[in-house]
Amino acid sequence: MICILSQRHFERYKKRLALHNIDVCDDPSCCDIWLAEPALAAKALRQRHQPEWIASVYAGVDALIAADLPRNYQLTNIRQVFGPLMTQYVFAHLLSRMRHLPRYVEAQRQQLWQPKGYDSLANQTMVIVGTGNIGQQIATVATAFGMQVIGVNTDGRDISGFERCFATTQLHEAMSCADVVVSILPSTTHTTALFNQHSFATMQPHAGFINVGRGNSVDIDALITALTTQQLGFAVLDVFEQEPLPADSPLWHCPNLTITPHVAAASFPEQVVGQFVENLQRYQQQQPLQHLVDLNKGY
Repeated sequence: MICILSQRHFERYKKRLALHNIDVCDDPSCCDIWLAEPALAAKALRQRHQPEWIASVYAGVDALIAADLPRNYQLTNIRQVFGPLMTQYVFAHLLSRMRHLPRYVEAQRQQLWQPKGYDSLANQTMVIVGTGNIGQQIATVATAFGMQVIGVNTDGRDISGFERCFATTQLHEAMSCADVVVSILPSTTHTTALFNQHSFATMQPHAGFINVGRGNSVDIDALITALTTQQLGFAVLDVFEQEPLPADSPLWHCPNLTITPHVAAASFPEQVVGQFVENLQRYQQQQPLQHLVDLNKGY
């Protein structure tokens, strides 16, 4: 028996798991294995329910890293399905901006023929902060566009697909080279406010910043200041510390900022169940689980 904790897709998970003859319920007290949205799993843990394995249906698991929660279970997350979606999101924004597509939509509405010059992504520098699977897929497409791709990871180790990698301690040096910075960082104590007044100050005035990782990594006040003073050319935010973003947030009216409601990469139940069933077979055969999360690191 598997416990499904999902507000959005319970019936879809149930239907897909039934194809594999897997019985399900929504009561965490009667199951050792939870297929769960992290926030709902955290709530169940606080109610003293104790699983052996939590299979997160998302990549991000920050709700389960809180200091008051137990860590005596195995935690896995979803991987290797978000890279293409994140990549599409990043380049949709870059290409739309570079080719002035919103301008032409408005020009068409006004029946105006007003061509405007544009640049190319070729020979521009993209700095990707987070060189895991998603970062590597973004890097592959950036390279195909002729961009120079620099990576940032914890220790500066070389990663295939990046021309050079910097350590996190060298973040400012890396950002100073960028035409666009893309953050894919998870939410940990080490990533909180990593992008702040000092890091934005190192960037070129035309450069852009895109965050598809987690909202805690960005000092919002510093970002607003950088955009309003034209210290930074533009920004795109898909993730925020508080979601939904409050109606009174100053971000809504910040110039040169695009906001989207955490839509860069969705979890599709069919893909989630596919990975879960494969891992369930490993669990039943007492083999090591794939996509384990280090609860101390948060990823």
